[in-house]
Amino acid sequence: MDTNHATRLSRRIFLRTVAASLALPLMLGIANAGEHSLKIGIIGAGRIGGTLGELWVKAGHEVLLSSRHPERLKGLADRLGPRARAGMPREAAAFGEIILISVPYGALPQVGRDYAAELKGKVVLETGNPFPSRDGDMAIPARAKGAGVASAEFLPGVRLVRAFNSIPYYDLRSEAHRDGERVAVPLASDDKAALKVAASLVEDAGFEPVVVGPLARAKEFDVGTAVFAQALTARELRRSLGIDG
Repeated sequence: MDTNHATRLSRRIFLRTVAASLALPLMLGIANAGEHSLKIGIIGAGRIGGTLGELWVKAGHEVLLSSRHPERLKGLADRLGPRARAGMPREAAAFGEIILISVPYGALPQVGRDYAAELKGKVVLETGNPFPSRDGDMAIPARAKGAGVASAEFLPGVRLVRAFNSIPYYDLRSEAHRDGERVAVPLASDDKAALKVAASLVEDAGFEPVVVGPLARAKEFDVGTAVFAQALTARELRRSLGIDG
């Protein structure tokens, strides 16, 4: 077994162990998955969700890509092979041991209401950014309090991690697994175990995770900050945010 394969295998085993310790509701179905893969439900498989779905399939995970028009995702799912399929958002919410929500921010409250039962207790990575011009008045208080705090209010009962919101979608595709220092992805959560799961998935996608702190600190990489929409290395990101390590 080569060193890279051994590292990936060890990371997946670790990730699954942490997920099991969280008592995720759908862990009973994990025996049906590949021996060292996770089931990831993606709600909103657009530029960010679709790209991450592809990267995670290549890392050995199973994904269910979803939107309100799943027929538009069939081509992507077919191209990714047997570890990917397309469906409706509720299917993705039920399928995933881990969930990625990547929808326009104005849709987040409805997602939280519609799929509360399916999402309850799961690690949820959420990527949205509030823009008043697109999302309406709800984006104004979300910006003021910070998207991490606001998202937690819209998604009660989940193990929320703010992730992949500050890196441009085109850098997700072009900079994944690049040589040298990898591009960093800042993370924030009030749940330390969920942060470990998210960090492992960031690594599987080909980036370096940087834990910023609790959800309240997600405001430090929100829209309008100096690090938003920047493809920074971990050193650069930590220096900009004043994080030691």
